[in-house]
Amino acid sequence: MSKVFKALSDPTRRRVLQLLRKGPMTAGDLCDQFNVSKPTMSAHFAVLKEADLVHAEKAGKSVTYHLKLSVLEEALLGFVHSFGLGAEAPEPKKETAR
Repeated sequence: MSKVFKALSDPTRRRVLQLLRKGPMTAGDLCDQFNVSKPTMSAHFAVLKEADLVHAEKAGKSVTYHLKLSVLEEALLGFVHSFGLGAEAPEPKKETAR
């Protein structure tokens, strides 16, 4: 889970994930959305792959990235559950007659 949160800690990587929610994109198309160098974007892609948030598919010289939404959902649910949130609500206490 820590790798996922490391990946999500950067606004550029969060924006990449937002873009990939719309569908797979090539590395070049993703790079065009940011005002940073290609090596910098490559480093961001590496962090996202390390966290297993994206899948890279090579076709010739082109790399297409796909979002692995299930991994993100699982990490976020695990985080929420670690605080006891999202668990079933306890049964309301019955009032005793006096």
